[in-house]
Amino acid sequence: MPNLNAHYRRILTALLLVVAGSTVGCVHYQFGNRSLYRPDIRTVYVPVFKSNSFRTELGEKITEAVIKEIEAVTIYKVTDEASADTVLRGTLVVDNKIVQGLNTLDEPRILQESFQIRYEWLDQRGQLIRQPATLDLAPVLRSQTITANGLLYPEPGQSMVTAQQDAIDQFAQEVVRSMEAPW
Repeated sequence: MPNLNAHYRRILTALLLVVAGSTVGCVHYQFGNRSLYRPDIRTVYVPVFKSNSFRTELGEKITEAVIKEIEAVTIYKVTDEASADTVLRGTLVVDNKIVQGLNTLDEPRILQESFQIRYEWLDQRGQLIRQPATLDLAPVLRSQTITANGLLYPEPGQSMVTAQQDAIDQFAQEVVRSMEAPW
Protein backbone atom coordinates (compact mmCIF):
# COMPACT_ATOMS: atom_id res chain seq x y z
CA MET A 1 0.00 0.00 0.00
CA PRO A 2 2.73 2.57 0.80
CA ASN A 3 4.23 2.03 -2.68
CA LEU A 4 0.84 2.75 -4.28
CA ASN A 5 0.42 6.04 -2.36
CA ALA A 6 3.95 7.16 -3.30
CA HIS A 7 3.21 6.33 -6.92
CA TYR A 8 -0.02 8.40 -6.88
CA ARG A 9 1.79 11.28 -5.17
CA ARG A 10 4.46 11.32 -7.91
CA ILE A 11 1.79 11.32 -10.63
CA LEU A 12 -0.16 14.10 -8.87
CA THR A 13 3.02 16.15 -8.42
CA ALA A 14 3.93 15.72 -12.09
CA LEU A 15 0.43 16.79 -13.16
CA LEU A 16 0.56 19.85 -10.92
CA LEU A 17 3.94 20.83 -12.39
CA VAL A 18 2.61 20.45 -15.94
CA VAL A 19 -0.47 22.57 -15.15
CA ALA A 20 1.60 25.22 -13.37
CA GLY A 21 4.16 25.28 -16.18
CA SER A 22 1.51 25.67 -18.86
CA THR A 23 -0.11 28.67 -17.18
CA VAL A 24 3.16 30.55 -16.66
CA GLY A 25 5.04 31.78 -19.68
CA CYS A 26 6.62 34.72 -21.43
CA VAL A 27 3.41 35.93 -23.07
CA HIS A 28 0.45 37.59 -21.39
CA TYR A 29 -2.40 35.32 -22.43
CA GLN A 30 -5.95 36.54 -22.89
CA PHE A 31 -9.09 34.54 -23.39
CA GLY A 32 -12.18 34.99 -25.58
CA ASN A 33 -12.25 37.60 -28.32
CA ARG A 34 -9.69 39.68 -26.38
CA SER A 35 -7.02 37.27 -27.59
CA LEU A 36 -7.75 38.19 -31.21
CA TYR A 37 -7.02 41.89 -30.90
CA ARG A 38 -4.06 43.98 -29.83
CA PRO A 39 -4.26 44.86 -26.13
CA ASP A 40 -2.39 48.16 -26.57
CA ILE A 41 -5.20 49.59 -28.74
CA ARG A 42 -8.48 50.49 -27.10
CA THR A 43 -10.14 53.10 -29.30
CA VAL A 44 -10.59 53.75 -33.01
CA TYR A 45 -11.68 56.88 -34.85
CA VAL A 46 -13.55 56.23 -38.10
CA PRO A 47 -14.07 59.38 -40.20
CA VAL A 48 -16.68 59.27 -42.96
CA PHE A 49 -15.36 57.22 -45.88
CA LYS A 50 -14.77 59.23 -49.02
CA SER A 51 -16.63 58.17 -52.13
CA ASN A 52 -15.66 58.48 -55.79
CA SER A 53 -19.14 57.26 -56.77
CA PHE A 54 -21.93 59.36 -58.21
CA ARG A 55 -24.37 57.55 -55.91
CA THR A 56 -25.10 59.66 -52.86
CA GLU A 57 -24.54 58.61 -49.26
CA LEU A 58 -22.47 55.48 -49.98
CA GLY A 59 -19.56 56.82 -47.92
CA GLU A 60 -21.88 57.39 -44.95
CA LYS A 61 -23.40 53.91 -45.29
CA ILE A 62 -19.95 52.28 -45.42
CA THR A 63 -18.83 54.24 -42.36
CA GLU A 64 -21.95 53.27 -40.41
CA ALA A 65 -21.53 49.57 -41.25
CA VAL A 66 -17.83 49.59 -40.28
CA ILE A 67 -18.56 51.32 -36.95
CA LYS A 68 -21.36 48.87 -36.12
CA GLU A 69 -19.14 45.88 -36.95
CA ILE A 70 -16.22 47.21 -34.88
CA GLU A 71 -18.48 47.83 -31.87
CA ALA A 72 -20.22 44.44 -32.21
CA VAL A 73 -17.24 42.17 -32.81
CA THR A 74 -14.04 43.71 -31.47
CA ILE A 75 -12.88 44.94 -28.07
CA TYR A 76 -12.27 48.39 -29.58
CA LYS A 77 -14.52 51.38 -28.97
CA VAL A 78 -15.19 53.96 -31.66
CA THR A 79 -14.52 57.48 -30.34
CA ASP A 80 -13.77 60.99 -31.55
CA GLU A 81 -10.49 61.88 -33.21
CA ALA A 82 -8.92 63.61 -30.20
CA SER A 83 -9.22 60.65 -27.82
CA ALA A 84 -8.68 57.75 -30.25
CA ASP A 85 -5.58 55.56 -30.28
CA THR A 86 -5.93 54.80 -34.00
CA VAL A 87 -7.65 56.04 -37.17
CA LEU A 88 -9.38 53.82 -39.73
CA ARG A 89 -10.11 55.74 -42.93
CA GLY A 90 -10.95 54.78 -46.45
CA THR A 91 -12.28 55.63 -49.87
CA LEU A 92 -14.81 53.96 -52.14
CA VAL A 93 -12.69 53.80 -55.30
CA VAL A 94 -14.87 51.84 -57.73
CA ASP A 95 -18.63 51.32 -57.83
CA ASN A 96 -19.79 48.99 -60.62
CA LYS A 97 -23.04 47.35 -61.56
CA ILE A 98 -22.34 44.25 -63.65
CA VAL A 99 -24.86 42.07 -65.50
CA GLN A 100 -24.45 38.45 -64.40
CA GLY A 101 -27.40 36.82 -66.17
CA LEU A 102 -29.81 37.55 -69.01
CA ASN A 103 -33.18 36.08 -69.95
CA THR A 104 -34.05 34.92 -73.48
CA LEU A 105 -34.90 38.50 -74.48
CA ASP A 106 -31.46 39.77 -73.38
CA GLU A 107 -32.91 41.59 -70.38
CA PRO A 108 -30.76 41.63 -67.24
CA ARG A 109 -32.09 39.26 -64.58
CA ILE A 110 -29.11 38.94 -62.27
CA LEU A 111 -26.95 41.97 -61.52
CA GLN A 112 -23.94 42.34 -59.28
CA GLU A 113 -23.08 45.45 -57.31
CA SER A 114 -19.30 45.58 -56.93
CA PHE A 115 -17.37 47.97 -54.69
CA GLN A 116 -13.64 48.42 -54.41
CA ILE A 117 -12.84 50.17 -51.17
CA ARG A 118 -9.33 51.20 -50.18
CA TYR A 119 -8.67 51.68 -46.48
CA GLU A 120 -5.83 52.07 -44.02
CA TRP A 121 -5.56 51.69 -40.27
CA LEU A 122 -3.05 54.08 -38.70
CA ASP A 123 -1.98 55.01 -35.19
CA GLN A 124 -2.05 58.67 -34.16
CA ARG A 125 1.53 59.17 -35.40
CA GLY A 126 0.54 58.06 -38.91
CA GLN A 127 2.23 54.65 -38.72
CA LEU A 128 0.47 51.62 -40.15
CA ILE A 129 -0.93 49.24 -37.56
CA ARG A 130 -0.68 46.00 -39.52
CA GLN A 131 2.79 46.30 -41.06
CA PRO A 132 6.23 46.80 -39.50
CA ALA A 133 7.04 50.45 -38.89
CA THR A 134 10.37 50.07 -40.70
CA LEU A 135 8.68 49.75 -44.09
CA ASP A 136 8.40 53.05 -45.93
CA LEU A 137 5.72 52.51 -48.53
CA ALA A 138 4.02 54.89 -50.90
CA PRO A 139 0.52 55.92 -49.70
CA VAL A 140 -1.17 53.79 -52.38
CA LEU A 141 0.82 50.71 -51.40
CA ARG A 142 0.31 51.27 -47.66
CA SER A 143 -3.43 50.82 -47.86
CA GLN A 144 -5.39 47.68 -48.51
CA THR A 145 -8.17 47.34 -51.08
CA ILE A 146 -11.12 45.04 -50.59
CA THR A 147 -13.61 44.16 -53.29
CA ALA A 148 -17.09 43.51 -51.95
CA ASN A 149 -20.02 42.24 -54.01
CA GLY A 150 -23.77 42.08 -53.61
CA LEU A 151 -26.12 40.27 -55.99
CA LEU A 152 -29.35 41.83 -57.25
CA TYR A 153 -32.36 39.79 -58.44
CA PRO A 154 -34.87 42.34 -59.80
CA GLU A 155 -37.67 39.90 -60.73
CA PRO A 156 -38.51 38.81 -57.16
CA GLY A 157 -38.48 42.47 -56.12
CA GLN A 158 -34.99 42.96 -54.74
CA SER A 159 -33.71 46.52 -54.98
CA MET A 160 -30.31 48.01 -55.71
CA VAL A 161 -30.17 49.26 -52.12
CA THR A 162 -30.32 45.66 -50.85
CA ALA A 163 -27.44 44.60 -53.09
CA GLN A 164 -25.42 47.65 -52.03
CA GLN A 165 -26.04 46.90 -48.35
CA ASP A 166 -24.91 43.29 -48.84
CA ALA A 167 -21.65 44.53 -50.38
CA ILE A 168 -21.17 47.12 -47.62
CA ASP A 169 -21.76 44.54 -44.87
CA GLN A 170 -19.29 42.16 -46.55
CA PHE A 171 -16.68 44.93 -46.60
CA ALA A 172 -17.26 45.81 -42.92
CA GLN A 173 -16.76 42.17 -41.93
CA GLU A 174 -13.52 41.96 -43.92
CA VAL A 175 -12.19 45.13 -42.30
CA VAL A 176 -12.88 43.81 -38.81
CA ARG A 177 -11.21 40.50 -39.69
CA SER A 178 -8.13 42.41 -40.83
CA MET A 179 -8.02 44.23 -37.46
CA GLU A 180 -7.18 40.96 -35.69
CA ALA A 181 -3.67 40.74 -34.32
CA PRO A 182 -1.30 38.72 -36.52
CA TRP A 183 -0.08 35.47 -34.96
